[in-house]
Amino acid sequence: MNIIITLLVFTALVVVHEWGHYKVAVKNGILVEEFSIGMGPLIYYWYKGETMFSIRALPLGGFCRMLGEENGESDSRAFCNKSTWKRMAVVVMGPVMNFILCFVLVLGLVTTSSGVVFTEVSQVLEGTNAIEQGLEAGDTITKINGQKIHTYDDLLLVMKGCDGKDIAVEVKDENGNKEVLTITPYASDGRWLVGFSPVIKTGLFEERIEGYDKITIGETIEQSVYTMAYYVKSVVVGFVRIFTFNIDPEDVSGPIGIVEVVGDTVEKSMKYGIGVAIKSVLSIMALLSVNLGVINLFPIPAMDGGRLVFLIIETIRGKAIDGEKEGFI
Repeated sequence: MNIIITLLVFTALVVVHEWGHYKVAVKNGILVEEFSIGMGPLIYYWYKGETMFSIRALPLGGFCRMLGEENGESDSRAFCNKSTWKRMAVVVMGPVMNFILCFVLVLGLVTTSSGVVFTEVSQVLEGTNAIEQGLEAGDTITKINGQKIHTYDDLLLVMKGCDGKDIAVEVKDENGNKEVLTITPYASDGRWLVGFSPVIKTGLFEERIEGYDKITIGETIEQSVYTMAYYVKSVVVGFVRIFTFNIDPEDVSGPIGIVEVVGDTVEKSMKYGIGVAIKSVLSIMALLSVNLGVINLFPIPAMDGGRLVFLIIETIRGKAIDGEKEGFI
């Protein structure tokens, strides 16, 4: 079941990605020969105009096959015969759709959340250095060590790298006045923390909980945008840490590890009901969607980013790179 759920998630992410390519290609007069859900042997197909839509046997993503993706086609509707700007738009729209999907998923999760955590201080914890340095209830943390903080996840990501050293915390009080405090963090459950309890609000569509305010529409959109930005940042930071050999091997996983994560998440969240389990899977799906979008924009051969590099070079040179050389790379 865990494998099936994970494959469905991957397939949904890839189909959304390929749909982005498809829509922009059609908009720019490019003939899409086939749009497939799944890979492998053909199970079912139908035509819409000149495009064949198909369902294939293996739930391992999908593809959008355009006429003339390689050079050599004379048809004016071929991908290779369109301007570089139109081809760039087709290439970029795949990752963009993954970012849009992430935003939609996060927006849904925020509006139905029983607890959206803010960086505003609800209470400063007794016995911590934060209370000694003047952190007060009502303050909002805006920066840590010069890095902007928009969400509580941003805060945790920055704190993860502080190693217990003093941190420069910029706070804004209720009157909008800013001040920088030097605070010594404390360790709890393997995490470095500033020393305060954050303000928590319930989602727009969640039942009101006594003692908690409801999040506003503006805060909902803001939290959704910043959460997506946090996902992008965490993926990029993660890859930088991998390439600089500054990461614990246990923090890295491939498809098998993702299946395990999904399985553990479903198993633990099912204790609280199927609704919680679905939300948990959608949260993982949002992160994976950003992951797919970011990776595809990296200048890696065979990825969208790799193709984008060739198109940029073609724009600068005024002529295309030899098809055989591009294919070899």
